[in-house]
This record gives sequence, structure tokens and C-alpha cells, in this order.
Amino acid sequence: MSARNNILKRLRERADGPLTAPESDFAVVTGRGWGHEERLARFERWITSVHGEVIHTSRASWASALAEVLEVKGIRRLALGREHPVAAEARAALAELGVTLIDADRDIETWQREQFHDAEAGLTSTRGAIAETGSLWLWPTLDEPRLLSLVPPIHIAVLDADSVEDTFFDVVESHAWAAGMPTNALLISGPSKTADIEQTLAYGVHGPRELVVLLRHSEQGP
Repeated sequence: MSARNNILKRLRERADGPLTAPESDFAVVTGRGWGHEERLARFERWITSVHGEVIHTSRASWASALAEVLEVKGIRRLALGREHPVAAEARAALAELGVTLIDADRDIETWQREQFHDAEAGLTSTRGAIAETGSLWLWPTLDEPRLLSLVPPIHIAVLDADSVEDTFFDVVESHAWAAGMPTNALLISGPSKTADIEQTLAYGVHGPRELVVLLRHSEQGP
């Protein structure tokens, strides 16, 4: 019998009965009680404090807001998916604007140079956000691979205002991660940043130098 099996055997034959897990109190990581407007305000305050940019728009006009962002920032080559409703709507809105749309739903080996050298921005949907930390959370797919938000110098993320939750624990609970945890969830709290030994903060060293969040409200936001 192996050492592992010996240990398990002794645990099973404990004289004082089987082991039971202690009760856990998760009150410290949930139960904030914030209302909708306070959640949005907290999210925006935290993500803009680290150079994230939030643009309020409506569900009906978000694609026009996207076009304005591309024009203001001089973006002419945008990488994005095709199947997700956000990508499909963006493609329709940008079709006549002279923006080159780079398909992201390909094997990386077939468009590696385009992604690392030609794409000026990447557009992604989001699954939601966390008010407590000012973080977006994404669940990459074949249509919207993780590199879409990690490689281009500008990341444009589309976030529905109704999907902002209080804490990370609330996200895990409400989306039943215990029953099917994503294998590649991304938490994004601003553009890429790092600091050297002298504590000089620099942006865009290991990823996008800019993060733009298009915050879609059911009605026109503030």
C-alpha cells in the first residue's frame, strides 16, 4: 500500500468520527447593499483612478459612440469577433466608415502578424463588472479570444450597466461558478501598467496602454 493510501486509510478510520468541514462565513466578501447608481459610480471611480476611460451611452446608440472613439483616437484597424452580438452590431455600424476590420476568430498562427503589428485596437464584449474593485470580467471564447483584449495597444470593452455587481464573490455566486467555473476568465482593472525598481509607473508595457469602456445604459446615461 502506498504512503498516500496509508494516510487516507488512517483518516477514514478515525476514532473520533469523520472529518467535517467548518461552517464558512462569507459576510465579509458580500452583502454591500449598494443600489444600481452607487454600483456604477463606484465602478467608474475605481477604474478611472488607474487611467481607464468610461463613456456613457445607450443601448441604442453605443455603436455610434464606438465610431466616435475610433475617429477621435485615429483608429483605422480594429480587431474583433464575428458571432457575438456586440461584434456583429459593430461590424454593421462600421461597414461604411473605412475602418479595416480584422477577424479575431482564427487560429493565432494565421493572423499573428496582424494582431501584433497591424491591429490598432481590439473590441470585446464583457460578461459584467465589479463595483468594489472597478474591474471588468471577461470570459474569452473562440470568437473573442483572450489575446483580443491583451495585445492591441487599445482595448475597447462594451459593458451593460445592468451587469455591474457589488463584489467578486457576488459574481461567482450569481453565475454559479461552483457548478461550471470558466477556465479562462479575465479580470481587467484598467490598462496594462508596471513599475520598475524606482517605482516609476508606466502604462502599456505588457498589454494595452489604453482601456475604453463603453457603458451601455437601458436609457441614456449621465
